[in-house]
Amino acid sequence: MFAIVEVGGHQYKVEKDQEIYVNRLQGDEGDNVSFERVLLVDNGGTTQIGTPTVSGAVVKASIVEHCKGDKVIVFHKKRRKGYRKKNGHRDALTKIKIEAIA
Repeated sequence: MFAIVEVGGHQYKVEKDQEIYVNRLQGDEGDNVSFERVLLVDNGGTTQIGTPTVSGAVVKASIVEHCKGDKVIVFHKKRRKGYRKKNGHRDALTKIKIEAIA
């Protein structure tokens, strides 16, 4: 059984007991969260496709930890002008564990 759920503007294919990284969510570690924007549910070959969401479908998850992603380097250069600028950032992420698809 799997579902496609929308979290923070991104779509994820999730299964029970799967751990995924999503954009930073509100809440503390150990808190339970639920996502109502379920776009598709597949239950052993029986597929429900939402228009735009599946009514009554909920994905329940718990927050495992808050962390930062890998460093991303942003480098700008204009050739023959001596212009170079280097910036970078690390995204704020939340690791969640899928508890149930209902």
